[in-house]
Amino acid sequence: MSDAIYYQGLVKSMMFIIILVSFAPLVIIVLIAGYQYSIVYEEKVEAHLRELVLKHDQSVDSYLEEKVAEIQVLSEVIDIESLADQSRLKELHDALVRWHGTAFVDLGLIDGRGIQVAYSGPYNLQGVDYADEAWLREVRERNVHVSDVGLGRRGVPHFTISLRLESKGREWFLRTTLDFIAFNRLVEDIHIGETGMAYIINRQAEFQTTPRRDMTGEIPFLRELVSDSNSAIAKGRASMTIQTNPATGRETIFVTSAIKDGDWILVYQQETADAYADLNRSRDLAVVVLLLGGVAIIVMAYLMSRRMARRIERADLDKESMNEQVIEAGKLASVGELAAGIAHEINNPVAIMVEEAGWIQDLLEEGLAEGDNDREVQRALNQIRTQGGRCKEITHKLLSFARKIDPTVKHFCLNELVHEIVALSEQRAKYANVVIETSLADNIPPLEASPSEMQQVFLNLVNNAIDAMDPGGGNLDIASRLDGNQVVVAITDTGCGIPRANLSRIFDPFFTTKPVGKGTGLGLSIIYGIINKMGGTISVNSAVDQGTTFTLRLPVGEVADSAACEVGGGDAA
Repeated sequence: MSDAIYYQGLVKSMMFIIILVSFAPLVIIVLIAGYQYSIVYEEKVEAHLRELVLKHDQSVDSYLEEKVAEIQVLSEVIDIESLADQSRLKELHDALVRWHGTAFVDLGLIDGRGIQVAYSGPYNLQGVDYADEAWLREVRERNVHVSDVGLGRRGVPHFTISLRLESKGREWFLRTTLDFIAFNRLVEDIHIGETGMAYIINRQAEFQTTPRRDMTGEIPFLRELVSDSNSAIAKGRASMTIQTNPATGRETIFVTSAIKDGDWILVYQQETADAYADLNRSRDLAVVVLLLGGVAIIVMAYLMSRRMARRIERADLDKESMNEQVIEAGKLASVGELAAGIAHEINNPVAIMVEEAGWIQDLLEEGLAEGDNDREVQRALNQIRTQGGRCKEITHKLLSFARKIDPTVKHFCLNELVHEIVALSEQRAKYANVVIETSLADNIPPLEASPSEMQQVFLNLVNNAIDAMDPGGGNLDIASRLDGNQVVVAITDTGCGIPRANLSRIFDPFFTTKPVGKGTGLGLSIIYGIINKMGGTISVNSAVDQGTTFTLRLPVGEVADSAACEVGGGDAA
């Protein structure tokens, strides 16, 4: 179960790394490119709208200037007497209509008192008194005046061009009405998207053209917009602002430009969502691409992580199998080192058995009836049986140790394992003149590890200690104690010690100071791997010609803390 959790965590970690490494650049590129694209697109939209408004600004101004110029030419080439003649004025008006269509709706001449003395047009305005009209005062001051759009005496929207003339010391005014529908269409042509529209207002926010929709509710806002923009609005320059339109509640772009010498303002407005529709679609597309890319990355990350985790799992299984084989090989090598001592220990009871068998044969030749031969044969047989049992016990221990290759983690008693190792090593220790002493604490709780691997640990350490003291001999002490939630085991010898230069390398694979053929250099490396795998630590303290101490710190198993192994410590071999 723990292995499954480990590999699941490994899959998640690899997925996170793959997604982060793959997705982060994609997100960064999309954000940076999107930001740059947004800036460029908005700048182009703004420049386009400004240019559009300025072009129509120029078109409107050109239209008005053209009409003023045509009236001025007419006033210069036609004398006042002809203009005052009703029939001649009608002929002039008809000529204007023929050459300019319906642009000039009517034509009239007003004298200095403000009375229209001649008129040609569809309305009955002959003799009308304009003395109190504001436009008359304006034209007297400016000589040329283009009025605002209003209903006036006609009752329909219109605006006029008026010229001040002088003839023979008298003041006259030539006045014409322009076609409002044609003028209005000129402004209505400014149309982009679904919400874009243009209209003309004066400085009081009064409409001079008819907008495409009812904007009565927006007049206060437009009045405020014009008031705030008065300083920014100038002829030949388009001012742009983005504000929330209170009538619609939507963010709207307003582009304004002055026309008719600043008396009128051409306003173009369009909702930002409409103006930036292509940008918003591009953003939506980028988000979709990002999401699809993210989904693809996540799927591929999951599949790759699963595949890599399975490979790692197989590699770990192969490694674990190989480790078991290495441990077993090291164990058999250790058994081989014990072989000489084991053989000598078996040789003693075998010699006794051979001697007793020969003695029985001699007694049988004499006859069982003679003296105490019968009793002596019985004794000899008992001795043979005893020595045979001793041999059986020795070989059983050896075979039992050699066959324990199961790496299964279980609870075991450390003191029992140490005594078993000491029993296996005592004959080899005798021939090396080594005295093994144990000082094992009674309160050592069970440990959780593989007993066969721990046998390998202690057997390697004991064999190494014996090798370090051979042939001069010495003392080997194995001590254990409980330190909090750890069991501390110290294996101390009085051998040749380890040079300081080699201390940092003794746990490296294939590093050995033994003569060729005496060691593989894998023993301490195997020990380090086993101790580290079970969550413990191993350290070494050594001095040349004084001895070496290996200290193991092993975690206590999850069995009840108070449960100590009932094996006493403190005997000698």
